[in-house]
Amino acid sequence: MVWGVLSSAPVCPLCYIKSKFSAAIYQKILDHLMLPSFDKLKGNSDFIFQQDLAPTHTAKSTNTRFNNHGITVLGWQANLTDGKLIETLWDIGKRKMRDTRPNNANELKADIKAICSFITPQQCLRLTTSVPRCIDTVFHAKGALTKY
Repeated sequence: MVWGVLSSAPVCPLCYIKSKFSAAIYQKILDHLMLPSFDKLKGNSDFIFQQDLAPTHTAKSTNTRFNNHGITVLGWQANLTDGKLIETLWDIGKRKMRDTRPNNANELKADIKAICSFITPQQCLRLTTSVPRCIDTVFHAKGALTKY
């Protein structure tokens, strides 16, 4: 599994997870990767962390961590892919990986890292600034599929 942050300021490294993904593992990732980058991610603007409703994300101890650090979390339905920026980013990555044939985990990691280097800050900014429009579109569609 690969964990990462999409923001208009790409400052968090990717994290590769070999074990079962638990709330404790997620919180370690937040503590070591996301929280140290929080000031850079936030900048001078509002910062809202988007995640789905996976049990690891909604554990009481995870929510406490966000609250203790003053991080607002955008609630989102677990099965609703519209508006999940990471889904758009993974789609870009999968298209770029179609012709790669890694032979082992290290080659796969190198391919993922290379593909991430092609994702521009402008693409990330476009994706992050589309969130309010997306939320509005999904809201007005009453949960039906949208162009997002």
